[in-house]
Amino acid sequence: MIEVEHLTKSYGQARAVNDISFKVEKGEILGFLGPNGAGKTTTMRILTGYLPATAGAARVAGFDVFEQSMEVRKRIGYLPETPPLYPDMSVRGYLEFVARIKGVAKADIESRVDTAMELTNLDERADDLIKRLSRGYRQRVGIAQAIVHNPDVVILDEPTVGLDPKQIIEVRKLIKGLANDHTVILSTHILPEVSMTCDRVVIINKGRIAAVDTPENLTTQLKGGERVYIEVRGEAEKLRSTLESIEGITNINVETRGDDAPLAVTVESEQGRDLRAGIAAGLVGAGFELLELRGVSLSLEDIFLQLTTEEQEQAA
Repeated sequence: MIEVEHLTKSYGQARAVNDISFKVEKGEILGFLGPNGAGKTTTMRILTGYLPATAGAARVAGFDVFEQSMEVRKRIGYLPETPPLYPDMSVRGYLEFVARIKGVAKADIESRVDTAMELTNLDERADDLIKRLSRGYRQRVGIAQAIVHNPDVVILDEPTVGLDPKQIIEVRKLIKGLANDHTVILSTHILPEVSMTCDRVVIINKGRIAAVDTPENLTTQLKGGERVYIEVRGEAEKLRSTLESIEGITNINVETRGDDAPLAVTVESEQGRDLRAGIAAGLVGAGFELLELRGVSLSLEDIFLQLTTEEQEQAA
């Protein structure tokens, strides 16, 4: 549905987007994740025809973003970071206006507006002036204008910034629902936004793509081996000695927390090797009181920090 190849955007000597490539499949929710200033918004604006690229190619639904810009715009719904709302219009009046300028047939405008309001739970606020709505409801109106013409692709730039926790949950649920009929790109710097909403993630940093994959696959690729967290009661040196005698363990980190507190241990083994049963048997057999034993996965935050830190070190 979306293909980006070697896309570059320069402002003088500075490159906001630096030779990036990725694809988004039909019906997929892709998270575009990066810190502020990473190049996310610039990429979104290029894909929507708002900005020209310096180099590279991009296609949406088979149409070239640069050569067939009007065809691409018909197939994209865009919510910029600041929703493009007219505060003195009613919700319904505004959405009807947007539908007209987006080329929805006159006979279909009412039904498309009704559908957009239903999907965004705005039915009861249809006649309210936009300026009287809360920030959360204004964000819903912004999403409704992005989908009112039933586009193939919906691009959302930081859709939950400034919302309270309840509003964030509601918007996340709404975005998940859009994937039934639309391909969605969700641009954000908020880590939980991606892990809770998206099928795949593109991590971008300083204009370059650091990784493209599912959060689960990124975890597998980056952690380098299996990790097990353990809490036991016993003597630290004896514990280390016992663990070192178990075949397959590659690293042991023992944390002491005081005289009466249990020891906290993180054990690493080779990729794909599950040593939990052997560790449990070894510890109990050596007389340790085993309080907790569980596998540990990297969070999306761990992945993001590892990727961006590595990239900065390589650049240095």
